[in-house]
Amino acid sequence: MNYLITGGCGFLGTALIQKLLTNESNSIRVIDNLTTGSRNDLAKVTSYNEINSTEIKDQPQGVELIVGDILDEKLSLMVTQGCDVIVHFAANTGVGPSVQYPRLDCMNNVIGTFNYLEAARIQNIHRFILASSGAPIGNVKPPIHEELPPHPVSPYGASKLAGEGYCSAYFNTFGVDTVILRFGNVYGPGSLHKNSIVAKFIQQAINGETLEIYGDGSQTRDFIYIDDLINAVQLAISSPSIGGEAFQIATNMETTIGELAEKLVKIIRSEGIQDIKIINGDNRLGDVMRNYSDTTKAKVKLGWKPKVKLKEGLTKTVRYFMKVNELL
Repeated sequence: MNYLITGGCGFLGTALIQKLLTNESNSIRVIDNLTTGSRNDLAKVTSYNEINSTEIKDQPQGVELIVGDILDEKLSLMVTQGCDVIVHFAANTGVGPSVQYPRLDCMNNVIGTFNYLEAARIQNIHRFILASSGAPIGNVKPPIHEELPPHPVSPYGASKLAGEGYCSAYFNTFGVDTVILRFGNVYGPGSLHKNSIVAKFIQQAINGETLEIYGDGSQTRDFIYIDDLINAVQLAISSPSIGGEAFQIATNMETTIGELAEKLVKIIRSEGIQDIKIINGDNRLGDVMRNYSDTTKAKVKLGWKPKVKLKEGLTKTVRYFMKVNELL
């Protein structure tokens, strides 16, 4: 198979590439603007050849990196040549950045997604995987499932909903085999540059900084380990007859932010860092109070279920960060 992975130098992209390369016949083309991920991050999981747009062949050879932006319409048509599958990870991520820069969030998540759906249509790509989240659903009584009507609270939720809408339209109108994966809060080794709560809290603790919880910590999230998430992506790539479908990819477990912080602090202290301070700050605009997913559909149609428990996953993640910071 020939893959195009947008945002392939990031946390999710490098984890997927590492798994895909266990099959030596796979070839992968990566497009990334290196805003978050880096050449070094990609080099940690594979050797690659960096090329420019004029050097793109009919299909990828080995692992190729093209540094570019998903808003570049012409480039989207060039990098998708000869590819069987597009995995669209590149995005503006998180509620906070979308509240601060809503136009940038819209451009990246709506126009960027549109560009690669259009490229999939023109290039007759076999399957298009969209990385989405529970944010399009908004403030509802959980668990979140695929049949709930969306009412996004944040600009991020709105932009992801627009991307999902275009996936539905391109499947129903043009026959592009789109699959939407609504990820829970992903964490794990490799998340050094990710601005998620798990990664941020661990790095702050290592740096001796104060951990700030927005609000009283009673808000809940569904935390999924990176290996479980990548397994779901691989099944979404290969499973037949799921075009036009959306799937919740999480753990069906509700954890408060306060509980998460307690678990992390206990693990970090067991690894030798004792002086950890936590404060409660103001609530954050655009945040929902409760969020966890019903993953029944993914279990039935993809044959997928998460395997890594939260304590095990957090322990592996803490040890990864400590090793990166040369504390182990």
